[in-house]
Amino acid sequence: MTPFDEAERRIWDGRAAAYARSFAGLCAHTVPALLDAAGVGPGARVLDVGTGTGAVAAAACRARAIVSAVDAEPDMTLWTAEAVPEADVRVAALPELPFVDGTFDAVLANFVLNHVGRPRAAAAELRRVTGDCGRVAVSLWGDERGAGQSLARQAVAAAGLGLPPALPPIAPEEDFPLTEEGVAALLSGAGFTGVVCETVRFEHRVDPERWWAGTAGGVGPVGALVAAQPQDVIDAVRKEFDALVQPLLGDDGLAALPHVALLASGSA
Repeated sequence: MTPFDEAERRIWDGRAAAYARSFAGLCAHTVPALLDAAGVGPGARVLDVGTGTGAVAAAACRARAIVSAVDAEPDMTLWTAEAVPEADVRVAALPELPFVDGTFDAVLANFVLNHVGRPRAAAAELRRVTGDCGRVAVSLWGDERGAGQSLARQAVAAAGLGLPPALPPIAPEEDFPLTEEGVAALLSGAGFTGVVCETVRFEHRVDPERWWAGTAGGVGPVGALVAAQPQDVIDAVRKEFDALVQPLLGDDGLAALPHVALLASGSA
């Protein structure tokens, strides 16, 4: 593992429950588009890489596909194995997957390539396990961010806590631009053809309590920073969070949080 991967493992260790009750709903927005882009249907052999709490795996099973799912975090695989018993769920991490070449008709990675220390090697591994004429579909957080994506960071800064330390850098030869062109080039460089990448904008409507639960539960770098603080500091961050979310509340009490992502697909 690279230092980046090691930092990611520490951040996500034991966070499945906190993720499931908070940010999993956010990341599920792109699941239907991923399945469509990869042509997932009955009988398709599908791999869900970085399954998290199983949103992609569950959707693929509902489409009557034959589903395998992997995640680097054992806590996540335990959660998915219970939530999606039809799937073959294993602990595994990019860029080394426990499958022979060309195993799958569709390989899906929902907000995963942001979290690996060797993204070019990871993309090549996705290509390796995709069968001839198979499809890949991936989503990522890009350089462009919606207002909802900065809420927790703004609350932390407003409380005077400062931002979390940066993750260790990715090696320059492995890094890539988090743009439509950069992601398309990443997949094309891995050997996929006909690659297209588009910007996807959506509004995540969520109970502020659920949204705060992710940060308070230690999810992500900002959450890890907040969860490690004494209670009075956590309370100060929560106060700033409540003030920032107030203008985003609708009449139903839900916060409307704009988000921006990238979605790319291609053929083997």
